[in-house]
Amino acid sequence: MKTNVLLLTVFLVLSCNTEKKQEAREIEQYTIEQFYGNSRISGGSFSSDESRLLVSSDESGIFNLYEINIEDGTKKQVTHSEKESFFAIDYVPGTGQILYSADKGGNEINHIYLLEEDGTTKDLTPGEEAKSSFAGWSEDKKSMYYLSNKRDPRYFDMYKMNMADKTVEMLYENTEGFSISGSSADENILALQKSVTTSENRLFLYDRTTGQTTEISDTDKPGIYSASGFSKDGKYFFYTTDVDAEFTYLVRHEVESGKNTVLFQTDWDVMYSYVSENEKYRVIAINEDGKNTLVVLDNTSGEKVDFPEIPDGNIVAVSISESEAKMRLTVGTSRSPNNLYVYHFDTGKLKKLTETLNPEIDREDLVSAKVVRFKSFDGLEIPAIYYKPLTATAENKVPALVWVHGGPGGQSRTGYSSLLQYLVNNGYAILAVNNRGSSGYGKSFHKMDDRNHGDKDLKDCIWGKKWLQEQEYIDPEKTGIIGGSYGGYMTMAAMTFEPDEFEAGVNIFGVTNWLRTLKSIPPYWESFREALYEELGDPNTADSIRLREISPLFHADRIKNPVMVLQGANDPRVLQVESDEIVEAMEKNNIPVEYIVFPDEGHGFVKKENEIKGYGQILKFLDTYLKKEEATEKQ
Repeated sequence: MKTNVLLLTVFLVLSCNTEKKQEAREIEQYTIEQFYGNSRISGGSFSSDESRLLVSSDESGIFNLYEINIEDGTKKQVTHSEKESFFAIDYVPGTGQILYSADKGGNEINHIYLLEEDGTTKDLTPGEEAKSSFAGWSEDKKSMYYLSNKRDPRYFDMYKMNMADKTVEMLYENTEGFSISGSSADENILALQKSVTTSENRLFLYDRTTGQTTEISDTDKPGIYSASGFSKDGKYFFYTTDVDAEFTYLVRHEVESGKNTVLFQTDWDVMYSYVSENEKYRVIAINEDGKNTLVVLDNTSGEKVDFPEIPDGNIVAVSISESEAKMRLTVGTSRSPNNLYVYHFDTGKLKKLTETLNPEIDREDLVSAKVVRFKSFDGLEIPAIYYKPLTATAENKVPALVWVHGGPGGQSRTGYSSLLQYLVNNGYAILAVNNRGSSGYGKSFHKMDDRNHGDKDLKDCIWGKKWLQEQEYIDPEKTGIIGGSYGGYMTMAAMTFEPDEFEAGVNIFGVTNWLRTLKSIPPYWESFREALYEELGDPNTADSIRLREISPLFHADRIKNPVMVLQGANDPRVLQVESDEIVEAMEKNNIPVEYIVFPDEGHGFVKKENEIKGYGQILKFLDTYLKKEEATEKQ
């Protein structure tokens, strides 16, 4: 049930410091159970007859497979797992069989499973330590491509499996640490990428018939190169790059002549691009100031395909059916989880198929994310995503949190987060800082924290806190910091190296000992290891001195204020020992600390039961140490 009905005066933000009074209305506060009564949905592959969509949804409590009838919107649960989350891959072409992916308790050792029409399941990629990922269908749709590290835990080879008899053929043995990024329709040419740093890589085309490797990247102009597929006839290869530009753009490469032509460029990063089955349409995704912009082009005319606008909707992703008659749209907002729509090209009809927001929640009680910018300590402009509580006024000042994304090199975006909306709904302003080093704002900005983590990037977060404190509706004495993974590291760095800045911190599986983390990266990250060391430092060299200096664990005696830590026991990226040791150090120094470990989660929590427990405890922790009040159980 809805609780704590408040009669509030709502203010509409007109600028950073100017507000206009609006009419009073009732705002509901919701429980953590209500927020996680929402459903998350992903995928959306068309069935062979294009009458159904295959999706993953967590409405059962963890992710299972569902089919949605496109005609009437009815949804049928296909799998009923109660332990492991299942993520849809695709229908097996021409059959009612389904492919899905699953790991064990969040350990990231994913396998590909086949769900037969009679309900039986087969592991197509067995092996306790073998990690596999789907890589597409053959041109005749009779075989699937997949990548697996079963031969060598460090590297992923490319395989082809005949779906009729399940025989397997290795197409490429990867002995040099490449990332395999696609193949031509005739399987003769493979796209291979080689990481140099986190902001530079090399791109190659490998001819399987001749054994010849041709470099596409320009060694005289280092940058990012990412494969974006081949034309069906194999004459053209497409890729994105940021060479000679701040942002990535789309290029067409003529395989025979080597000629390059820029196809699409704008003032933001082109994240990816692909063509529909028969090349009638091209989809281009742009990372525009913290949100997705998608462009669909008619390949014949080059004209943009217009389809109806969705009110208060951001098109996150699309998928075009094999017949090219229908398009699935994934649409999200900051006030609602992603929903699925289907668009019919011939009629222009757009139909909504899902409603993922808990019907007990009125989206008008939630907050629209706003893009803001503030000046950091050195005058650099820092972008951020801002959530202002509807309860906040100069007379009713609220506490505030700086949120730090994962990474390094990640980005906070305007999409929906149940955790953030839960905290905002319960009276916390949140500034999700895209500190220097974040992606999405140009390659120069992205490189600004290289070999400098825990310094200028941390100062950006502190100056974000100062921006919050300048707002007349923020209580300047009640600011905290929160984040996961790299954001968890930034939380602990703030609490350790700048102990007077934040009154409380929430560390969600954050790094506290860079020496251990960088030495214990999973073996399947081998192709990326050197690039990671180039950005952060090599723990096996003199860099270890600096890495020790920026690791909170070795300076835990500086921590003064309360911290909450959440950790998954199966996390392969940030091992549980990282959290165990920092908690032990704080307890030894009599610092208030709360610690929750989930035995069945990895690097990110996906089970609703765990999210409700962990994220509900976050609010109680913040109410106690930021609001300085007795935390009350919300009914």
